[in-house]
Amino acid sequence: MASPLGIYVHVPFCAVRCGYCDFNTYVSTQGRNGFAGAVAQELEQARAQLGDRPADTVFIGGGTPSLLDPAELREILEAIHLAPGAEVTSEANPESATRDWLQGAREAGINRISFGMQSAREHVLAALDRMHTPGRVAEAVADARAAGFDRFSVDLIYGAHGETDADWEASVRAALALEPEHVSAYALVVEPGTRLHARVRAREVPAPDDDALARRYELADDLLGAAGLPWYEISNWGEPCRHNVGYWRGYDWWGAGPGAHSHLDGTRWWNLRRPLAWAARVRNGASPAAGNERLNAETRRFERVMLGVRLAEGLDPAELDDAGRAEAERLRAEGLLDEGGPYLTLTRRGRLLADAVARRLTP
Repeated sequence: MASPLGIYVHVPFCAVRCGYCDFNTYVSTQGRNGFAGAVAQELEQARAQLGDRPADTVFIGGGTPSLLDPAELREILEAIHLAPGAEVTSEANPESATRDWLQGAREAGINRISFGMQSAREHVLAALDRMHTPGRVAEAVADARAAGFDRFSVDLIYGAHGETDADWEASVRAALALEPEHVSAYALVVEPGTRLHARVRAREVPAPDDDALARRYELADDLLGAAGLPWYEISNWGEPCRHNVGYWRGYDWWGAGPGAHSHLDGTRWWNLRRPLAWAARVRNGASPAAGNERLNAETRRFERVMLGVRLAEGLDPAELDDAGRAEAERLRAEGLLDEGGPYLTLTRRGRLLADAVARRLTP
């Protein structure tokens, strides 16, 4: 039986490029006209390869998908063969997710919204180059509910320059006040090539402090868990996003749009990054892939361990070799994996050191 199939659509356009972002995004409007039509054409090419296999989940990310007109969202979704009960998510920035956009997105077939809240403090939003005001998120959530959305998530980022523990607590509490079914909370990472990276190197701003990041993670975990949103993946709490669980479980997904990545039957490939070059390939009826790799059995096992150990349901020790299972016992003794149970599950301290734990499990 085939694993669940996900479709990812990458919308690379932004009104402003955030200083910490290393995603494939563009403030320029080049390639904006006709974008949805090109995505739909690429998805039609995908259907020719996938046959009648339906998509169990769709995730429209970016960039800023809420810059697309709802009619463009409809055009994209009509090119996808959806399974009954499919989860169809779109990311949205609070400033561009207007009442009309949310109503149109719901009518187009979106049934789950992920709002980029990031913080409830104005000075922290400014440090992150975010354009919305703290109060705008609550307005967008109210508009989403009025439009018929009963599933929504909010994303938070902690560790920005100038943020205090009290600021972070206020942000988590503000997110919970919205009564979301799902919250993502990510530590700010200084990615090479970003404006933030250049500022840290020039000593204009300090790099995020590891001890502060650990404190804020633990605070978020306490508050979210107490509010009935248990962790299910290291950076995610609440009702699981089925699409993202597919990534962590190594299921198949097809990525459409500039720079999108795909994985199908053990082969991974990635699209051309530039919107104009990507669209030219698609409109000529050619694959927009820029490269690919066939994953061997050992690489696939390694990735299953690296990703699977991040989940609260744990990792099947059968994925490990003898050296890995011996290391798991040592990790239990060190308090990084829970005692007992058939699966290997990270303790909270283990979650803070998850990358190191995964490396030790795959010697």
